[in-house]
Amino acid sequence: MIGLPDRHACTRVILIAALASGVSVTSAFAHSMLVKAEPPRRAVLTKPPAQVRLWFNEKIEGDYASLVVLDAKQQSVTDVKPTLAHDDQKSIVLPLPELAPGKYSVKFRVLSVDGHVVESYFDFTVKGVAQEK
Repeated sequence: MIGLPDRHACTRVILIAALASGVSVTSAFAHSMLVKAEPPRRAVLTKPPAQVRLWFNEKIEGDYASLVVLDAKQQSVTDVKPTLAHDDQKSIVLPLPELAPGKYSVKFRVLSVDGHVVESYFDFTVKGVAQEK
């Protein structure tokens, strides 16, 4: 009786065959990821941002994008929904109201067109402007 090969052996055979045929294996395992944020992670700003904009390495499904900015009390600062940037389908934008000095958290969850979900968060701080005497 001949046994079936184990799962890892099959995976190795498929990878070897893909490499031998010239197929790029890395693209099969690639996932979308955040590549840039404005404001940047851990930024300390003297002027509040007018918007949050996030750039990803793959196109984003705008209808499924979630982007919120929370204040220090974990309350959303706006009810506005994020939209795809008109000039880049790999980017989403959330307009912001005037933010008071303090620490803010940006939380996002997006679906790339390949079906991969990207979800994370980061903080930024708006410093108070020093008053002149």
